[in-house]
Amino acid sequence: MRVAVVGGTGDFGLALAQRLAEAGDHVVIGSRDAERAKAKAAELRDVAHAIPIVGHTNAEAAALGDVVVVALPWGGPGATLPETRQACRNKVVVSAVVPLTFGGPRLFTPPPAGSAAEEVQALLPEARVVAAFHHIAAHELADAEYPIECDLLICGQEAAAKETVTQLGRSLGLRVIDVGALSNAGPLEGITAVLATINRRYKLKNSGIKITGL
Repeated sequence: MRVAVVGGTGDFGLALAQRLAEAGDHVVIGSRDAERAKAKAAELRDVAHAIPIVGHTNAEAAALGDVVVVALPWGGPGATLPETRQACRNKVVVSAVVPLTFGGPRLFTPPPAGSAAEEVQALLPEARVVAAFHHIAAHELADAEYPIECDLLICGQEAAAKETVTQLGRSLGLRVIDVGALSNAGPLEGITAVLATINRRYKLKNSGIKITGL
């Protein structure tokens, strides 16, 4: 599968790109700066020992991907995604965006739409948006010698789109749990704020979440 990572030069985007490439996917790293994306792709090819990693602008990456992962920091989708709208039409788009505001009175600051994923859906109305990958730390993804010790919780409106994301998750060795419609993305994203607080309080880098009883 060819996976485009929009915002792929950040820590999370690069770590996810590395894991996907090592799992056998073709990865396209997107950035506002094409040269930066190409340089990061070259670095990642050396680290991951995987050839199919290339870099392009965000819009070009979205056009090349069969699946598009939005790995932008909070505040980035509104500025970046409109230029990818046509390229994302009818594609599965994975929102890994978490509305966190560091230094303010609240760490988790969801938008009026209810969640970052629902905002991504509003910006890309013809896309098939699935919320996923929020709870996996970049540090955990980047340490590819070890399995990821958490579940992958996903939600979205379309069963076929969620099945595509489930396949991606399973290729990374994750147990994937469907938590319902995209309207559940807000609570899903909010868990990340809890995990970030746990990391800070207990001096961790990779706290995660597992669902019991299944």
